[in-house]
Amino acid sequence: MSSPAPVRRVASQGPSTTAIFLVLRRMRLPLIVLISLFAISVLGLTLVPGQDIEGQPWRMDLFDAFYFMSYTATTIGFGEIPYPFSTAQRAWVIVTIYLSVVAWAYAIGSVLALLQDRGFKEALGLQRFERQVRRMREPFVILAGFGQAGEVVARSLDRRDHRVVVLDVEPGRIEALDLAAFHSDVPGLPADASNPHELRRAGLMSKYCSGVIALTNDDEANLAITMSAALMRPDVPVVCRTMEDVLIERIRAFGSPIIIDPFNLFGDELLVALRAPHAYQLISWLTSNPEDPLPKAMAIPQHGRWVVCGYGRFGGHLTADLRRSGIPVTVIDENSGPLEGVEVITGDATDPEVLERADLGSAVAFAAATNNDITNLSLLVSAKKANPRLFTIARQNDPANTPLFDGLPIDSTLLPTKLIAHEVLARIGDPLLWDFVQQAQHHTDEWGQALLERITTRCGTERPDIWTLAMTPTGAPALIPHLEQATVAGLLRDPQDRTRELDAVVLLLKRGDAVLLTPADDEPLQAGDELLLVGMSYDRRALDTTVSVPTAAEYVLTGDRVGQSWIWRTLVDR
Repeated sequence: MSSPAPVRRVASQGPSTTAIFLVLRRMRLPLIVLISLFAISVLGLTLVPGQDIEGQPWRMDLFDAFYFMSYTATTIGFGEIPYPFSTAQRAWVIVTIYLSVVAWAYAIGSVLALLQDRGFKEALGLQRFERQVRRMREPFVILAGFGQAGEVVARSLDRRDHRVVVLDVEPGRIEALDLAAFHSDVPGLPADASNPHELRRAGLMSKYCSGVIALTNDDEANLAITMSAALMRPDVPVVCRTMEDVLIERIRAFGSPIIIDPFNLFGDELLVALRAPHAYQLISWLTSNPEDPLPKAMAIPQHGRWVVCGYGRFGGHLTADLRRSGIPVTVIDENSGPLEGVEVITGDATDPEVLERADLGSAVAFAAATNNDITNLSLLVSAKKANPRLFTIARQNDPANTPLFDGLPIDSTLLPTKLIAHEVLARIGDPLLWDFVQQAQHHTDEWGQALLERITTRCGTERPDIWTLAMTPTGAPALIPHLEQATVAGLLRDPQDRTRELDAVVLLLKRGDAVLLTPADDEPLQAGDELLLVGMSYDRRALDTTVSVPTAAEYVLTGDRVGQSWIWRTLVDR
């Protein structure tokens, strides 16, 4: 999602002129009244007789009358010109002054009312939004839905210097967007993103649009957004959130969208943590935000019976995932019928007698999976009293209840909005990082533990920088002439002192369609290779020097300082 793509020419709407039409419609009568009274005043001055200095009858011409009324009606006041007025003229001027006061009061009142009109404000906001989108000259993504997950995604993309355009049906969320402290200007529009015209307004047809992220709370709206993007811009990738299994196949019918289902994701991640806890710890850390601390490895019991309270979508997915791993499960639910291979206890889990029938003392793990946070919290407290050794999982439905869940010793918490945001960023932030995540999930726990120790030894326990390096004339211009001498370990040398290894680790090497995790130190580099690296920011800058400065590249790869300027040699010697 990083480079502009050619687009099909589709007829699009021109700039909105709603504000202009509103002004013309609302100000039509005040302007007619003001112009009419002004014309009557000017005409009257030309008809009312006066006298010149010699006492001869005299009448104003149209220009003098227009000039006099212009400065009189606007309260400037230059006096009576070109001659002192007669009594009749002064009487007429008195009438016109009061008429102009009434006309101006009416016109100004209409203008103030127009400025407070909601429709006019919305029209101005729409025009400002369209101008902002048209002026964007760098890749951006359209984010539909600025709820909890959408806000996390928008802020994370903004920290990564990736532009975002936001659509949300709730005006209050767009107002909150205006008050948020983003590094770059984030255009926002209160609109229904499932309407193709609103997606077009948001820049879907722009060559700089690099993706669409559908994170609204309405799965049908997310389906409509995916459909519109697939039909109007089939070349643009789409990320779609869904909480309903029945919609997954309908979404997949439109192109190849990235579907994010938090309940499925949690079950998949739980199985990875169950099989390889250190590999899961590594993946969770590398896909977190920069400088986040290293999370603790989850000590999930690999043998023994699990108890799942609530057989809704989350409970159903969790039970199915556990059964595929050969783990016995007991389900407590009021409405669930018999399930193949699963012990089912029918009843209210908050009833102590029902929990007693689940025999928590012999269980190894307990999952509170209902759609009510208070119920889940009370279930967790009761389960811990019955068996303090239980591994606990909780479903948190409302982010506002985070302090309550943080107050309990819960081993793993599912917050759908947080998991959705985490997955979106992992997939669209860096394609190579997502390739690494997909491959790492299938490796052994010993491999994950060794790689984790290697990274923390070099970089500490706060998540370091992660970046991509391409062996191309654009990505590494200084390395291209020396690629036949370049290896993975040879590249990671300090351009000021090649005896020092950089605090960086190559996580992945992609060569064409082949992907190699943690390549060996002596792995030769070839033109077109892509590297995914993790390391400290200061050594990232050092590597940037190596790949962009020819003398630095020659020194790092060969140790030869021939051709370096005396300034460079002086800096290196120091």
